[in-house]
Amino acid sequence: MMKTIQIEGQQAALGNIFCIGRNYSEHVKELQNAKPDEPVVFLKPTSSLAQAGDNIKLPAYSRDVHHECELVIYIKDDAIDVDEDKALNYVGGYAIGLDLTARDVQAELKGKGLPWEKAKGFPTAACVSHFITPDKVNDIQTQDFCLKVNGEIRQQGNSRDMMFSCRQIISYLSRVYGLQAGDIIYTGTPAGVAAIKSGDELELIWPEKIMLKFKVA
Repeated sequence: MMKTIQIEGQQAALGNIFCIGRNYSEHVKELQNAKPDEPVVFLKPTSSLAQAGDNIKLPAYSRDVHHECELVIYIKDDAIDVDEDKALNYVGGYAIGLDLTARDVQAELKGKGLPWEKAKGFPTAACVSHFITPDKVNDIQTQDFCLKVNGEIRQQGNSRDMMFSCRQIISYLSRVYGLQAGDIIYTGTPAGVAAIKSGDELELIWPEKIMLKFKVA
């Protein structure tokens, strides 16, 4: 069955799920990764999508699933070879989400030089709120957001700290992969990632715009 997302109460078709890794310098440091020269891109299957009302389900093959709170972009029109100065014209909405990562599995796969999909693409690994239209966001590169786990702040970030801005990300993806209407883009996570466990309650907060809770089953 085709997956959909919500924009201001309206259903919209979901296309590809693109994710940008290593886009906040402090997160790069905490995982002891190298700073990238261009956006680090990976994809999640649409079957990994989780939305309001869904519970997070931890995969049986991992013992170390981490939360990664991120701002998410919805692409409203096909975009091929788009210049950075026109990139935001293709945005149909913004949301807040979680890129869940089976960190132990990821480390094992990276050590073998293999792709990350098993660590990133399990069901409910791509949590996302409803989307708000761009006119409700004054400047996407000045946005505070945070994640609370069981009422305590775990991650705090501001989109001004992205190493690759939303404009740069959209332009890059449009040139390398081509973007289609319905694609969503996870833009990277700030420092503070940590493990979650059954019974945890995760609260995604984009002040004055969106608040959404997920329970870990």
